[in-house]
Amino acid sequence: MEGLVVKRRRICVVTTSRADFGLLCQLLHEIEDDPALQLQLLVSGAHTSRGPGNSIREIEESGLPITQKIPMHIAGEAALANLGAIAGAMKRFGTSFTALKPDLLVLLGDRFELFAPAIAALMLQVPIAHIHGGELTEGAIDEQVRHALTKMASLHFVATETYRRRVIQMGEHPRTVFNYGAPGLDALYKVQIPSREELEKSLGWSLQTPTALVTYHPAIREPLSTRQQMRELIDALLSMKMPAIVTMANGDEDGAIINRALKALCRRYPRRFLWIPHLGHLRYLGCLRYCAVMIGNSSSGLIEAPSFKLPVVNIGSRQDGRVRAANVIDVPCNATAISKAIQLATSRGFRGKLLGMSNPYDARQNGNVSRSIKNTLRDLDISDRIARKKFWDLP
Repeated sequence: MEGLVVKRRRICVVTTSRADFGLLCQLLHEIEDDPALQLQLLVSGAHTSRGPGNSIREIEESGLPITQKIPMHIAGEAALANLGAIAGAMKRFGTSFTALKPDLLVLLGDRFELFAPAIAALMLQVPIAHIHGGELTEGAIDEQVRHALTKMASLHFVATETYRRRVIQMGEHPRTVFNYGAPGLDALYKVQIPSREELEKSLGWSLQTPTALVTYHPAIREPLSTRQQMRELIDALLSMKMPAIVTMANGDEDGAIINRALKALCRRYPRRFLWIPHLGHLRYLGCLRYCAVMIGNSSSGLIEAPSFKLPVVNIGSRQDGRVRAANVIDVPCNATAISKAIQLATSRGFRGKLLGMSNPYDARQNGNVSRSIKNTLRDLDISDRIARKKFWDLP
């Protein structure tokens, strides 16, 4: 009918770190390009914190419009300081939601910063759609954060059938739990990953010899203190013969300790170790493609690295409980064990075994996970039937 105005569904998405923006990027473009939807992009957390990396520039360069910046200074130092940052941001998110009136709030992952928008949305009765629920990370507080977000959310987009069953086991109705795969893997089908030469030029670092990628995040539930963990990791890195690209830890408690230790290592041995606080999503994918091994405890070693047949030395218990492919070698945080695992991971025999490996987080292998999530966000009835949750008891 001429003159009829069709209301677009308002989808609010919060990004708080360089990691979740890379995983959300394709979904954000899908929402922005759909005429039936209105994207509300709120940027907070590490994007707005003072420090190296300047990750907000990547969002700006993506062409996606930032609706609001919500300050939340995550220092990576003491838990009490991070708690204060969450408390302050919670009210700011509430004010933002009151003004923007989103129909749905989308959150991804298990970062503790997400408690601020999640609690604000819960209090203001904004339904939450959560991505990457049902996963386990038994060596970090991420475990409780993720499950808490699951119980606050009304819609769930999980990455494997194992995780779908687990979310249902937590009392979520099966009709609200969708297994499309990991949206961050869509980039492998949609974007142009830098060539080796382009990546070398951008990094100012040669990749002609086998190179390791080191990504280590706080694991405060390890038997060893964070400083002891760093001593073990650095001893292992010094004993290996290959150079390494070293990235910055996240903003969890003790993240600053890790960053200081690894940055000092790179300064002391500048010809062997390159310190890159923030690679950005495309350069990170390039490193996964061209590096010989990944060393650390990042979830990307389990979710993205299998798509590149990249061997991963996964240290400690931070990722315990997660579905993993054959590329992952689990070791305790011990210099000798790490060194032996690096030798195994870079051996011709081990790499040969990975040639036929599939990624359990990319079952459909079509690059359309984000589109499937977007279509569900657009088409699903989000009346009281969804918002007013009832506990689903297993038969």
